[in-house]
Amino acid sequence: MPENANLTAQMEQALRDHAAIPAFVLADGRTHSRQWLLGEIDRLAGVLTSAGVVAGDRVTVQVEKSLAAVSLYLATLKIGAVFNPLNTGYTAAEIGFFLSDAEPAVVVASAERIALIGDVARKHGAHSLFTLEADGSGTLTEAARTAQPFGASLPRQADDLATLLYTSGTTGRSKGAMITHGNLTSNAFALIAAWELTAGETLIHALPIYHVHGLFVALNSALLGGLKLLWHEKFDARAVLADFSRAQVLTGVPTFYTRLLAEPALDPTACAGMRLFMSGSAPLLPETHAAFRKRTGHAILERYGMTETGMIASNPLHGKRIAGTVGCALPGVTVRVAGIDGHELPRGQTGMVEVSGPNVFKGYWRLPDKTRDEFRPDGYFITGDQGVMEDDGRLSLVGRAKDLIISGGLNIYPLEIEQALNALPGIGESAVIGLPHLDFGEAVVAVVTPSTDGGKPAHEAELIAELSKRFAKFKCPKRVVVLAELPRNAMGKVSKAELRERFKALLA
Repeated sequence: MPENANLTAQMEQALRDHAAIPAFVLADGRTHSRQWLLGEIDRLAGVLTSAGVVAGDRVTVQVEKSLAAVSLYLATLKIGAVFNPLNTGYTAAEIGFFLSDAEPAVVVASAERIALIGDVARKHGAHSLFTLEADGSGTLTEAARTAQPFGASLPRQADDLATLLYTSGTTGRSKGAMITHGNLTSNAFALIAAWELTAGETLIHALPIYHVHGLFVALNSALLGGLKLLWHEKFDARAVLADFSRAQVLTGVPTFYTRLLAEPALDPTACAGMRLFMSGSAPLLPETHAAFRKRTGHAILERYGMTETGMIASNPLHGKRIAGTVGCALPGVTVRVAGIDGHELPRGQTGMVEVSGPNVFKGYWRLPDKTRDEFRPDGYFITGDQGVMEDDGRLSLVGRAKDLIISGGLNIYPLEIEQALNALPGIGESAVIGLPHLDFGEAVVAVVTPSTDGGKPAHEAELIAELSKRFAKFKCPKRVVVLAELPRNAMGKVSKAELRERFKALLA
């Protein structure tokens, strides 16, 4: 690790080292140089400093994908502050919790959202509220035009906090994962090595930038590795397919590939210049893997990671990529499959996936007991995923503990939705499950029972509409099923496995 472990300091050096390569190419053909990006970072860092942001302060950001948002991310780290991105689908009610927990010094959002959350943000310590529009017309970007550049990146240690990413919790309370400069840097360079990302290559970036995949996996590794980014503000299968002719790498989620397969123009000729197709954030169905290979001649490289660890394992760049497996541990990362006592199990046995390495996060924000519970005494992080380790070190995931649902690459824990359902009139109890969905991999389905006082649940459409007022769209059930009672096992616990089996074709 260099003397200054600040990710932005390392990013700035990489940008200078590859100054002749454009940083971004937009859909309309315009390019932005690496020198332009350096200037944007420096000026936004100056604006944040002028607004009173100091090292350790949180900067909470809920904005649409844009190059300005990228610059803001790196500017926040440059001055030693903590970047806290939020899913743009979160409602004002959901954001209220994040603001109360993170207590940011600055909040950046759309003007419409600021109007809704401004009072709550100020109540919890935010002294500055900014907008950041993609066209540069927002107050933060306007201020950057005349701001005094910040200068050299503030020195940071590897274990200093860089970002705070909220992940759903099984208790219904989201947890802030504390991710350090060392976590981000080590993981980016591990990916550059594992996937042989090469300066001058072009990577298609069509992911959101409010979570690990788009912000860290794609962006950090590309900019540190000297790659050019073909920038898509959202995924459009036809537009991305058209860019295959001028790119070499695509990193995406399974939904990307199901939608690309629906395009008649997808064939070996369209993919002739592409070197690598990658998928993550959710399990890739073997059927999708096989169909894509048959249509294009390319085997999608699937890898495995999570918010708390960044990337953990990857199928090989050179060698057989087996559908349904996530490959071997990345360089510098150690993975084991352990029993309930934390001792490693023999190869071939199913157990808990645990991981150790410089990629593993620092802990959960202001939750020391939860942090302690999620780590073994020898430092291994307990992922909550069930897996099997083969003799060759290849990891296969066989299930997810704690009923996690992953829809379109986004994590959803059922309990917070169940709690909201159970509070509605006419509902006795509920069970929220994930069911197979062709486009999203999984989607949310709620199973409810009538209340014991003789009341009946509202109509399915009304229940979904009510939940949409409280939750982001990706969390809302696609369907609501009413049963007289929920199935239970011998211990009296609701059998979600039975519900998943019973309704597995509901969304087909």
